[in-house]
Amino acid sequence: MSSIRLFILGSLAERGPMHGHGLLQLAEEEHIDLWTDFASSAVYGAMKRLASEGLIAEERVERQGNYPERQVYGISASGESALHELRQQGLTEIVIKPDPIDLALARLDPDRLDELPALFEERLARLRSTLATTEKHLEHVTKFLTVAETWSMRHQVSRWRGEIAWHEDLLAALPEIISDERRRQATKGHS
Repeated sequence: MSSIRLFILGSLAERGPMHGHGLLQLAEEEHIDLWTDFASSAVYGAMKRLASEGLIAEERVERQGNYPERQVYGISASGESALHELRQQGLTEIVIKPDPIDLALARLDPDRLDELPALFEERLARLRSTLATTEKHLEHVTKFLTVAETWSMRHQVSRWRGEIAWHEDLLAALPEIISDERRRQATKGHS
C-alpha cells in the first residue's frame, strides 16, 4: 500500500485538478509527515510516476502572476480504480514495521551493559517529548481537521503512548536483562 499514492489520488478526487505545488502545500498544511509514512517533499516525484502510469493526466497549464507555468493534473479513470484499491488496502492491511531497537536489544554489547539504563532513559525522554509535541499540535489543529483526520492523528498519539509504555516496562526489566546477559557471558567464558 502506497500512502503517497493514496494522498495524491485521494486529494485530486476530492478537491479536483491541482498542480504539484498545490498538492505540496496541501501536504504541508495537513502536516502529512506527522501522521503518514512520507514527507511532503516526495509529492513531485510521486506525481511523475503516477502520470507515467496513466493514473493522473494533465488537464491544463496554468500561470498565476509572475510564477512559472504549472501543469495541472486530474485523476484519470484508471486512477479512480487504483484509488479504490488503495483505500481498501489502507483500511484492511495492518502495518507494524520492525524497529531496529528489537535486534539491538537482542544483540547487546556485553562491554556496555552499564550504559543501558541511561541510554533507555534518554530514549524514553525523547519519546515523551515527541508525544507532548504531537498532542500539542493535535490540540492546535483539531479545529481544522475533519473527524476522520482527527482520528488519524489520534492513532499516532496512541502509537507514541504504546512505545512509551513499552520503554517504561523495558526500563523496569533492565536489571533482569543485564543480569541475564552477564550470566550468559560468564557461562561462555567457562565453556
